Amino acid sequence: MNSVEKRAILGVGGIFALRMIGLFMIVPVFSVYGEDYAHATPFLIGLAVGIYGLGQAIFQIPVSLAADKFPRKPIIFAGLILFALGGILAATATDIYQVIIGRALAGSGAVSAVLMALLADVTREEMRTKAMAAMGLTIASSIMISFAIGPLMVGALGMSGLFWLTAGFAVLAMILLLFIPSPLRVLKHNLAQKSVKNQLIDVLKIGDLNRLHFGIFALHLTMTAIFVILPHQLSEVLGLTVRQQGMVYLPLLFVGFGIAIPFIIIAEKKRKMRQVFLAAIALMTAALALLAVGGQLGVVIILGLLLYFMGFNLLEATIPSWISKRAPVANKATAMGISSSSQFFGAFVGGALGGVLLTQSNLLAWALLALVMAVAFVLILPIAQPPYLTSTTVSIPKDTDLQDWSQQVLAVDGVDELMVMAKEQIAYLKLDKSKLTDSSRQSLSRLSQSPLDI
Repeated sequence: MNSVEKRAILGVGGIFALRMIGLFMIVPVFSVYGEDYAHATPFLIGLAVGIYGLGQAIFQIPVSLAADKFPRKPIIFAGLILFALGGILAATATDIYQVIIGRALAGSGAVSAVLMALLADVTREEMRTKAMAAMGLTIASSIMISFAIGPLMVGALGMSGLFWLTAGFAVLAMILLLFIPSPLRVLKHNLAQKSVKNQLIDVLKIGDLNRLHFGIFALHLTMTAIFVILPHQLSEVLGLTVRQQGMVYLPLLFVGFGIAIPFIIIAEKKRKMRQVFLAAIALMTAALALLAVGGQLGVVIILGLLLYFMGFNLLEATIPSWISKRAPVANKATAMGISSSSQFFGAFVGGALGGVLLTQSNLLAWALLALVMAVAFVLILPIAQPPYLTSTTVSIPKDTDLQDWSQQVLAVDGVDELMVMAKEQIAYLKLDKSKLTDSSRQSLSRLSQSPLDI
């Protein structure tokens, strides 16, 4: 990876980590401490926890549509402001209704998809899966860390203190945003002029993207439901308190990710993404089925969770990369937005379903989640391999009119997309090698004033 890509991964990963920890450290403690708010009822406490995910699901698509029309970083900054204001509103609340409004306001700052699109903008095709894998690990580990530290910190800070931390994390995320490269997306005229309606239609009519959206819906439905069901089962079978359970999740997550890394590399390097993707879904289905039949044994719980986390990390790494490859050039953020809406709606449904399954037998609960992943496998099975394009980095000649230079580059046969980073004086070209000719290679070498290494 080059320095621009490393800086982008660190910056976007840091923003994701701050947002996720701020959000999820509240989840394992609010059902207890939420009772202290005026007018609190079990339903309103649950609503206060879940309303954030619902807000994210609703606003991801319109925010992402805007991010394909306007610069991405100002939209992310606005979303982080809403996230901070929501945290402040919840931190100053004395009744449950203000907490709900604060959480809903924070949820309206739905910028996850825009962050992923920004990261896709500044990473080359060959580095995309690695970058998205890093985001998958960051998101998953942030959730695990938040479940571990939330119960430890609430005793000293109280719920109000945790909400203030959420607001503080949002401010830190805004500072990190300043250090992420600011790419200039240059599109061919016929792509840039499409209406919002056509922009959305172009994405929704692609069957393979819809299969990926259902995949991430099922992934986060099962993940959220698991963390509703699992604490009670770990307590009953292994005798672990809520505080101790976080120390179980973290090692399993990192071991699962370590085992998954070679398969992530195979998916990209060997162009086996479809095979690895389907194998991950099958592995998660098997893990949940194992928990259904042997969940009364501690060793089976540990093994089942390890297998599940392996599949989870594989899907978290490959889905965003696959979407960025398959989405129309001008509509990457829109496609990411639909994916993020599916993700958060899955989490919302998973939380509600997990609450219902708490009153059922462990066999029924885990079997139903296994069925969800089995259905996902059947629906996704017809998916085709993603298109594999090539990226190259070129230097922008000094004293160049960027707009004119960019249009000349885009006019060359075989250039699919152009991302300009003016400050760094470089540009990424996404190329379709099947359309490149000797003449187009010579044109690109002339425009970059250097030999083209493709």
